[in-house]
Amino acid sequence: MKVPQLSGVFLLLGWLALDTAHAHEVRPGYLELRELGAGNYDVLWKVPAKANRRLSLYVRLPEHCTISAPKSHFVGNAYIERWRTSCEQTLAGSRIIIDGLSASHTDVLARVESTDGISKTVRLTPRVPEFTVSVAAGPRDVIKTYFLLGIDHLLFVLALLFLVRNWPRLIGTVTAFTVAHSLTLVAAALGWVQIAQAPVEAAIALSIVFVAAELLHTRQGHPGLAARMPWVVAFVFGLLHGLGFVGALHEVGLPEHAIPLALAFFNLGVEADQLLFIAAFFLLVWVSAKLLPTRPVGGYRRVTSLTWDLSDKLSLPTAYIIGTLASFWLIERTYGFWA
Repeated sequence: MKVPQLSGVFLLLGWLALDTAHAHEVRPGYLELRELGAGNYDVLWKVPAKANRRLSLYVRLPEHCTISAPKSHFVGNAYIERWRTSCEQTLAGSRIIIDGLSASHTDVLARVESTDGISKTVRLTPRVPEFTVSVAAGPRDVIKTYFLLGIDHLLFVLALLFLVRNWPRLIGTVTAFTVAHSLTLVAAALGWVQIAQAPVEAAIALSIVFVAAELLHTRQGHPGLAARMPWVVAFVFGLLHGLGFVGALHEVGLPEHAIPLALAFFNLGVEADQLLFIAAFFLLVWVSAKLLPTRPVGGYRRVTSLTWDLSDKLSLPTAYIIGTLASFWLIERTYGFWA
């Protein structure tokens, strides 16, 4: 009785091994379109081959494009074609299809590089054998992307400002937040970390709801983790906000030849905005405190103390405003994620 059972197991394992080998019998294909300007593109099409026979995979470009005679040759286990295509208009917004991919057992990496050096790479599969060339973000799109992201970021920072009523702790908290989102920004932009953007944006909204709730609890005399260890909360949620910045970078694009430089200046811009926001906030509160009637303490006006007192009075309405906005974003983004 044991022998037939063992033989059945070996047969099943053998069948699975053959099926797995068949499913991955070839390497991925590779398509590269490099824009030359005026609707002209250099095309590189690398098709996997088996026993010196290329797979039946073919690039289908938009109808408004014409191609020159391709030059082809075998290299190792791949069939390589090169040609130049001339299109009546840019490929941005156009659909490119890999004919035959849906009936194959391989994938294709497709890369489109524009004249400014910004590139986009997508992975095509038998289930998704086509893609649409992304349209370059215009000034309005860029402003919208960064403005919405900036609101998320600054509302979180604003809640931290109301939570922390001590200069050394505030500096440490903001520094922790800066270090954290810088780490994930670089890691994700360089491809070391890959995560879907929709749940990240929902989690960012949730982080703002959390700090708003913590602000309310602290105001009611029940300080939570954010009030006791604000730098820990700032660092953890800063990791999320860094991933959110990557979404903004993807909207605009990264120049392939200068990624470190682009990341450095992008991060410097974020930090400059953050520092200007903090400075403007305290300047506004400080001026308001000076304009309010005060009583002298020891012959001197304690403007710094009054600044913290005024910010404490503003913390309750601020928490409700921040929490309401973030809750709306959380519902909206969660619904968009599942829709």
